[in-house]
Amino acid sequence: MYILDEKEKKPLHIQLYEAIKEDIISNYAIGEKLPSIRKVVTLYNLSKTTVESAYSQLYAEGYIESRPKSGYYVCEFYFDSYKKDKVIPHSKTDAPNKSYLYDFFPAQLHTEDFPLKLWKRISAKVLDQNVDFGAYPDGQGEYVLRDAIAKYLQNSRGVACDAKHIIITHGFGDSMELLAKLIQKRYRHFAQEIPGYHIAHKVFAAYGYDIHPIGVDENGLDIEQLKQSQAQIVYITPTHQYPTGATMPIANRLKLIQHMQSIDGLIIEDDYDSELSYHNRPIPSLQGVDRADHVVYLGTFAKALSPAVRVGYMVVPSWIRNLYKDSYDAHFARVSLSTQLTLAHFMTEGHWERHISRIRILNKKKHQTMKNALLKYLGSSCDIIAEGAGLAILIQPTNTFDYQKFKQLAEKAKIKIYLANERSGGDFEAVRMGFGGFALEEIKNAVKAFSKVWHPSFI
Repeated sequence: MYILDEKEKKPLHIQLYEAIKEDIISNYAIGEKLPSIRKVVTLYNLSKTTVESAYSQLYAEGYIESRPKSGYYVCEFYFDSYKKDKVIPHSKTDAPNKSYLYDFFPAQLHTEDFPLKLWKRISAKVLDQNVDFGAYPDGQGEYVLRDAIAKYLQNSRGVACDAKHIIITHGFGDSMELLAKLIQKRYRHFAQEIPGYHIAHKVFAAYGYDIHPIGVDENGLDIEQLKQSQAQIVYITPTHQYPTGATMPIANRLKLIQHMQSIDGLIIEDDYDSELSYHNRPIPSLQGVDRADHVVYLGTFAKALSPAVRVGYMVVPSWIRNLYKDSYDAHFARVSLSTQLTLAHFMTEGHWERHISRIRILNKKKHQTMKNALLKYLGSSCDIIAEGAGLAILIQPTNTFDYQKFKQLAEKAKIKIYLANERSGGDFEAVRMGFGGFALEEIKNAVKAFSKVWHPSFI
């Protein structure tokens, strides 16, 4: 029996959901049937809506599955992952990361930047609505969310799309892996910026593609070098090149599109942090310039909302959408229904654009505070080589520098640092000074502490 208390502030459907979830984790077996909604209504004298809401949340999170004309059953995934009596061998390598005094992670917001109360309120509203959680969600993603994303991209980034050309994924890695699978019969040669984002290279290499590293200059990808390669696909970050921060000018974008059209190739445009531009509006997307279906546009909510939400998306040409529908027609949605609907409401009610505006203003202040602190505490010992967008400032030492000693001193001082070449390949040496994860008032002291391991590292 579950203990439910009507006097508690927590709603009954949440109490019931939590109680059943705990019961599943502790006592149920894979495939075991849950009591029917009608039985739970009778047993606990609850309304049908209350019980349906609890079961709906369990279903949305993947604890249970609905079988037509049969009922609800425990899913294998969560049973295997969370069974309490499962023996998990202890390993030092699995232990949590050590505690750092200052962590300059270059791709995160501060915890308090997430609109938690609003998100919880919208999520509760979604669960209280008459949503059919017993039905299989759209494998391409819920239409209402895809439509909201399409309208946002049209207005903010000049992306030419509608809901039918958007596929919802659970993040960048999922998008890239899905693409690698879908197009591998058509293409075999993959090009990437070097330095560039290492995950893109790893995914396509894992699927057997031939990899072609292409250099980067102050205008982004070296298009002439690309033309000399055999590459049929090119992955780029044209708005804010990772990690150098270079922006590809419109003339180069047109040259790139013309080249890829001439070889019937494909551009994968990763617009990973375009919302976070502090001085100028970002140049409109490549996809919006292309008129011949040669660009896939990738986006995510990880940078400006939260990586924990685990929602990304692809805007794909019609031929890739058709491949997806043919290949994944029988597959389930890649993101839980409750998360999709909560995000859809968050966008359609205007909260997303207000959130973006607030985050941009806040992080512009953090960006300037970080820049001022770097100038004060590092002075002429560093060059700021990329700033004005994203969640980090890129710096390089002005004289001969011992990066190995620098890493050792930082670790000893419990300061977590991030070198550009550790995740981007090539020999590009710089330090990524993340500011988004700090509270505004923490940044000055963080940089001051950083300076004490920076200056002794010069040779």
